[in-house]
Amino acid sequence: MPEKLNPFENATGANKMENPRFIIFLLCIAVISALLISNLGIAGGLALIFLPFVAAYLYYFFSYPIVGYYTAIVFAFILLGAARYLRGVQVGLAMDGILVLTFIALIFNKFTEKVDWKPANKDITWLSVIWFFYSLFEVVNPEARSLAAWFSGRGISMYMLMLVPLTLLFIDSNRKLDVVLYIWGIFTILGTLKGIGQLNLGVDRFEKMWLDDGNAQTHILFGKLRAFSFMSDAGQFGGNQAYSGVVAIIISIIQKNWRKKLFFIVVGIFGIYGMVISGTRGAISIPLAGFLAFFVLRKNVGVMIFGFVLLLVVFIFFKYTSIGQGNDQIRRMRTAFDPNDASLQVRLENQKKLRVYLASRPFGGGIGLGGVKAQKYLPNAFLSSIATDSWYVLIWVEQGIVGLMLHLFILFYILIKSSLNVMFRIRDPDLRIKMAALTAGMFGVMVASYGNAVLGQMPTSILIYVSMALMLNSEKFDTPPDHGATLTVK
Repeated sequence: MPEKLNPFENATGANKMENPRFIIFLLCIAVISALLISNLGIAGGLALIFLPFVAAYLYYFFSYPIVGYYTAIVFAFILLGAARYLRGVQVGLAMDGILVLTFIALIFNKFTEKVDWKPANKDITWLSVIWFFYSLFEVVNPEARSLAAWFSGRGISMYMLMLVPLTLLFIDSNRKLDVVLYIWGIFTILGTLKGIGQLNLGVDRFEKMWLDDGNAQTHILFGKLRAFSFMSDAGQFGGNQAYSGVVAIIISIIQKNWRKKLFFIVVGIFGIYGMVISGTRGAISIPLAGFLAFFVLRKNVGVMIFGFVLLLVVFIFFKYTSIGQGNDQIRRMRTAFDPNDASLQVRLENQKKLRVYLASRPFGGGIGLGGVKAQKYLPNAFLSSIATDSWYVLIWVEQGIVGLMLHLFILFYILIKSSLNVMFRIRDPDLRIKMAALTAGMFGVMVASYGNAVLGQMPTSILIYVSMALMLNSEKFDTPPDHGATLTVK
């Protein structure tokens, strides 16, 4: 039996100083601290302060890999906006890094017993694999002349390939599903608060620099700022907030706890208001199409009639009245209902030009090489001289008619299968509403993506990929009505 140590004889801090290794350790910390502060100044000092928190985060990250998954959702909201503050830094790589690390943490966490990949063996996973390999094929497209351009557009397929299986593996209970919805809701509220601040308090110096770099042309119209919050631009801000608003308002219906109901109602209101202050005209189609889809999914004639009448009133308000015309945001959104709008005519004219050029290019011009953003790689190319605007036009330009048909097939396959699940297969009434909310939100984004590239940018793209996996994995959360609406969490 080992001899018990006398607690009064334990080494104190002074005793430890007699140990050369401890002294060397302290000297190393002192040298590293001095180097960080001398070379990075305040940033180095802050790095030292946050070092323990980073260490604690990494510990939990590798102990509980789902932390990485939740972090990816948070990153989706803030990364592109962070580029304004970290100029010259490839912030998008942080999403790649966190997803790769999550897979590594998952494998190491289950190293002795091996990861059970069976939950990820779903049709949605194989669809994401097919879409990724088609996108990878674009590297050898004869029209594609820039590997850097393909890498810049990797998110079109790579994030779907990574997020779908992670969602299927991690989100296996109603509690975890709710965590995803709460993270989504919190950042929706924060996003609109940031947008309100920009309109009422003004932009900060980094946002001002971003506007001065040429973005003021699309974000300051007639002397009025279009709020863009901490997202990539006003278009993505408006589209994502509208999407979030639709999902939250529908989910609020099933909440029995008044705090949860109030939370999702607030998220819904903030989401719709964020859409309005963004000045993004095309975003109005998300609540219109989204709620229309929800009314159909309910399979209740009374609900459908009420819903159709409500949407008709909204349509008439924007299309045939001048009520609220003095408000800048309402006036701008009203132009979305004008078929003679100048910007719409320009888009239609551009599509005519592209149709002629792409007629002999069934695989498109290569990923990352469509629209004015491609001028960074091929400044004098035909495709980089024409704005794509629409998400579907971008897919058509970069991946051709073959890629567009494959992309639309995947989207409609998921939408139709999820709709059938909601209408005929899901037994839990609360789960049915949750999946109806995700389905309706996705349909709204699909409709809006005809006019704007909403679907392909963060955070909307990340939320859509997560939703796709959840929608086609609804049986994992389902339980018969007579056994209660909430699954027992392991």
